[in-house]
Amino acid sequence: MPKDSYLVGLIGSGIGPSLSPALHEREGDRQGLRLLYRLIDIDPLGVPPEAVGDLVRAARDLGFDGLNITHPCKQLVIEHLDALAPQAEALGAVNTVVFEAGRAVGHNTDVTGFAASFARGLPDAPLERVVQLGAGGAGAAVAHAMLTLGAERVTVVDALPERAAALAEALNHAFGQGRAGAATPDRQARLLAQADGIVHATPTGMAAHPGLPLPAELLHPGLWVAEVVYRPLETELLRTARALGCATLDGGGMAAFQAADAFRLFTGREPDAARMLADLTELAGAVGASN
Repeated sequence: MPKDSYLVGLIGSGIGPSLSPALHEREGDRQGLRLLYRLIDIDPLGVPPEAVGDLVRAARDLGFDGLNITHPCKQLVIEHLDALAPQAEALGAVNTVVFEAGRAVGHNTDVTGFAASFARGLPDAPLERVVQLGAGGAGAAVAHAMLTLGAERVTVVDALPERAAALAEALNHAFGQGRAGAATPDRQARLLAQADGIVHATPTGMAAHPGLPLPAELLHPGLWVAEVVYRPLETELLRTARALGCATLDGGGMAAFQAADAFRLFTGREPDAARMLADLTELAGAVGASN
C-alpha cells in the first residue's frame, strides 16, 4: 500500500549547494506527499568516504526510505548493499539506494537520466563517432547511456590513460568489442576532426572549476556538444560551441531526469519529469543570479 510520507537523503562530499532536496520536495508537494530530503555531507561530519556503509546502515535503522549517493561514494557503497539492479551492477556505480523490506538495493539513475535528456534535447544527432571527455563516475554513466542510445563507437579521452582504458574495456565487455576505445588528450585534435559529437563529463566548467576542457580551436560547427555540468547551466564550453553553430545540450536534463527516476524508485509514484526539469532550470538560474 502506497505511503504518503517519505524520508530520503543524499550522502556525499561538499553537497551543501545540491539542488536535489528542492527538486524532490517540490515534486512531493505537488503529489500531496510529505517528503523530507536531508543532506548527509561527510565533510562536516568529519568522516572519510569509506564510512558510507555505516551511514547507509544508520539511515536504514532510522527509518529512511532511500538515499541518493554522490561523489566520492558511488563505488564504495556497493559492498555495503544487499542487491544491485542490473544497470548498477553493469556500471559498477550506485547513485540511488532503496530500502525494501529491510534490504538495501542499489540502482543507477545517472544512465537513464542522461539517456532521457539526450533523446529529448538532441533527438536527431548523428551517433557514428562520439568522443567523450572524462572517464570518472559521471563518464561511465554517460558512456553507457550513449551506447544504449545506439552510438556506434565511443572514444573515451582522459588525462589518466589507465582510467580511460579500464572504462573502454568495461564498455566493450557490456556492449561488444569495438564499441569503445580509449585515448589520451594529445589525440583529441585528430579524433574531433572526424567526430559527430562530444560528450563532456569532467568537472571543468563548474563554478569552482571554470574554463574549457579542451582547446577552443578543436571545436567546429559539424559537432554536437553535450554537457554533464549543470551548475552553471551555461558553461564556457556550451557558450563557445553555440557561438560556432554547434547543436548543444546542457547538463540540466540529466540532473532533472535522474532525480525523477530516483523519485519513482523512492515513492513508487510517477513523477512529472518535464515539471522537474522546469524546477531545475528555475533553481539553477536563481543560484546563478545570486552568485
